[in-house]
Amino acid sequence: MLRQTLRPGHAAHWCRQMSVVAKSLKYTQHGEPQDVLKLVEDQLADPKDKQVLVRILAAPINPADINTIQGKYPVKPKFPAVAGNEFVGEVICVGENVKGLQAGEHVIPLATGLGTWTTYGLYNQDQLMTVPKKVGLAEAATVTVNPCTAYRMLKDFVKLSPGDTVIQNGANSAVGQAVHQLCRAWGINSIGIVRDRPEICELKQLLECLGATAVLTEAEVRTSDIFKTGKVKRPKLAFNCVGGKSATEVSRHLDDCGVMVTYGGMSREPVTVATGPLIFKDIAFRGFWMTRWSKENYDAPERKQMFKELFELMEQGKFVAPTHEMVPLEKFKHAAAEALNFKGFTGKKFILNMRE
Repeated sequence: MLRQTLRPGHAAHWCRQMSVVAKSLKYTQHGEPQDVLKLVEDQLADPKDKQVLVRILAAPINPADINTIQGKYPVKPKFPAVAGNEFVGEVICVGENVKGLQAGEHVIPLATGLGTWTTYGLYNQDQLMTVPKKVGLAEAATVTVNPCTAYRMLKDFVKLSPGDTVIQNGANSAVGQAVHQLCRAWGINSIGIVRDRPEICELKQLLECLGATAVLTEAEVRTSDIFKTGKVKRPKLAFNCVGGKSATEVSRHLDDCGVMVTYGGMSREPVTVATGPLIFKDIAFRGFWMTRWSKENYDAPERKQMFKELFELMEQGKFVAPTHEMVPLEKFKHAAAEALNFKGFTGKKFILNMRE
């Protein structure tokens, strides 16, 4: 709910005497989202100084968001906390000292832990970045975590050139879908490994349409000759979000001095290193956490360039949001419960639709 009165003589992007009631998903203790999240209403103050009042349009539910609510994530919020870390929103009005932002622009959060599962939010200007309006809501709402994770892992560990190869398990995840699309845009071969399932043919076709060079099941990769025959180069880089036997098998296919980057552990099993490849190929194992990278590179030119490239690909239709479902805020309990339990065709992402 919003009422607005503009101060006479001032530009329309600055306002006062606002009356905004935000509906937010808050929690005061850790636990399962269905149990601890409450939909509450709060009246927000006018934006002052360098503050920006944002109407949230869409906010995704990520596994890390659920883990944070459960208390299983390294980031610990101060209670009471508003859940969520990503959003795309529309600027409603700004404080008197805000420069470079005005009403009507679309923005995303640069900082984490702001609390995004809400209909309205009051943020500092330096916590926000503008987004071209040509970028779709689903793409903008989900850009700061999964696409950025894929981008950084492709850029920061091995110097890749067109024609080189990357291999990844969990290739149907949101990060996996982003990797395929970036590899296609940059001329890199992308080999995806997925679990077998009844819809495997349809899944392979979907991922190949996104840019995968080939998609193999965990059983097929153990016997495939795709690298031995020279159809594609042996991978210089591997991405692991599963762990356990899956990670071990993927690492066996790395080329000499190849690198495996672990960014998740869906199987909850440790990464086991195969002794032969470790010794005779001198392969390396690294870890990556997007949240830490973002904090350490908050204002870095590399971060600005990353967003610029991602937005350009989105505007050109060369990068699309992961498979997703938009759900109304009122159905948050169902969406939160399904976010970690979805076992269907591909890793569906749930996005809260805040538009009233």
